[in-house]
Amino acid sequence: MKTRHRVAAGALLIAAALGLARSASADSYPARSVTILTPFAAGSVTDAAARVLAQALTEQLGQPFIVENRPGAGGLLSAAAVARAPNDGYTLLLTTNSTHSAANGLFKNVPYDPIKDFTPVARIGSFASFVAVTPDKPYQSMQAIVAYAKANPGKLSYGVGNSTSQIVGEALKKRTGTDIVRVPYRSNPAVMTDLIANQIQIMIADFNTGIPQLKAGKVNALAVLTRDRHPLLPDVPTLSETVMPGYHILAWAGVFGPANLPPEAVKVLAGAIEKALNTPTVRQRFASSGTDIYWSGPKEFDAFVKSELVSWTAMIKEAGIEPE
Repeated sequence: MKTRHRVAAGALLIAAALGLARSASADSYPARSVTILTPFAAGSVTDAAARVLAQALTEQLGQPFIVENRPGAGGLLSAAAVARAPNDGYTLLLTTNSTHSAANGLFKNVPYDPIKDFTPVARIGSFASFVAVTPDKPYQSMQAIVAYAKANPGKLSYGVGNSTSQIVGEALKKRTGTDIVRVPYRSNPAVMTDLIANQIQIMIADFNTGIPQLKAGKVNALAVLTRDRHPLLPDVPTLSETVMPGYHILAWAGVFGPANLPPEAVKVLAGAIEKALNTPTVRQRFASSGTDIYWSGPKEFDAFVKSELVSWTAMIKEAGIEPE
């Protein structure tokens, strides 16, 4: 009997020790560096947001948050990598609508489920964009672009660095009955380079990529894609005001982990992200790159992602885009 009691007592002590170890481990997250994958190249608005947030999280949580750019395949490469990563909180994805709202409508074979294969951590904001052309072109309004495209079918081209660009470009063509050639790129900075070099004629530029070139006089802004005029470009009309009545589209960004991320890690990350987005330095840096801050926690973000998947799929169908 005494032996059995000793064994039972020992088992209880071991169980207690394991419980304390698990508790300490949970409380100490993160205990080492965390990698944040982004689906677009350096210089993109997504990359800029990731680097600002990574710096803030590093300062708050005392471990390095390292941004790794993994562009290609419309963002599928980075999203698939995170979906397959260990669900321990040390591999995250800072991504946009491209991988979680638009991918299923744009591609036939998406190597992950945007809902089931991820844990939503926090939404961080929205990215505004505008239609850009260089100042030397004869068309300096949306109406002029449409008129030129109708008179010169197939002679204009537009660059696609993300899903927003493709959806807007194809919707413009369908609504106006124009023939404008789509040219795919891995990310928006490369599109901007070719726009300025006259390799393409039109670009849907996110503010982070486009505003510096606009200020330098290298491009002009013909229309913003937001519902209302944007405070950074108050004199630029919306698409709805010009050639696409009622049309608006706004890219979003947020942080995910693999499915079944530990609740403790989700809580720590979501709280740290909310705190970061409320600091003056982060708010100023986001505002200067055209990122409108919008934080929501895991539950609200989860519902948002599900609803956006439905709405973006509908926009893709409305634009007449067939999955590739």
